[in-house]
Amino acid sequence: MSQSAHPGVHRWLSHGGLHAEIYDDPFRPGAKILSMGGYEQSHINLADPTQIAYEYLARVANLLDEFRPGQPLSVAHIGAGALTLARYVGVKRPGSVQVAVEIERELMDFVFEELPLPAAAPVRVVINDAADALAQDLADEVFDVVFVDIFTGWDSPAHLATAEFYKQVKDHLAPDGILLLNVGDDPPLTFAATQVKYLDELFEHVYLSTSQDMLTKRYPGNMILMATDKSWSSDSLQSARQRGPHPGVLLSGAELDFLS
Repeated sequence: MSQSAHPGVHRWLSHGGLHAEIYDDPFRPGAKILSMGGYEQSHINLADPTQIAYEYLARVANLLDEFRPGQPLSVAHIGAGALTLARYVGVKRPGSVQVAVEIERELMDFVFEELPLPAAAPVRVVINDAADALAQDLADEVFDVVFVDIFTGWDSPAHLATAEFYKQVKDHLAPDGILLLNVGDDPPLTFAATQVKYLDELFEHVYLSTSQDMLTKRYPGNMILMATDKSWSSDSLQSARQRGPHPGVLLSGAELDFLS
């Protein structure tokens, strides 16, 4: 559906050469959708920031809920969108320190004007390329969580879908910290397989959360990869999986061989 079909507000994004639009979700009162170039990019509920509509982001939130439960976190969001996950963390984990890295300055201005953050969820914004931001703006900072949400298969920024970039991210992680990646891919999932290979070479443990259907390698979709040097207990993994969305799987180790 094109952006002109919605009576929303618009903003031109000069870096990417796209129109961004924010409009009401017709099916969820009080919720808003951010689209870019006519495609939905983010969904938020201003009245309840803990409500996550998109399946892939719900899987991310469910993993986060099992990481140091109840404690404030330091989180870097690589790719900001409408800051849906940052809002979730801010409300669920009061006192968390968060930074969002986004290359589109106009997008962040647009989001802050039209979709103000809750007072409980302050976020510092860095306008820069992700790799440059880690090397320059965030050079001395360490995070509990780094969430990368910029990958859409082989159309992703090539310099960010590399082992070198993941090594750069790891250098900014606490010893037990987690790297979370949203990886969108099409059959036969070769892009996702490549990202798993890179992570497996850098981290002690790699986990994958996705829909059961993705195991067939016959459908396009999103997979959440989590990499860390500290293993997660079977109870934590089971709890994250049981939170949904269903039907879903949470795989590790040799279980990831289905991608090869």
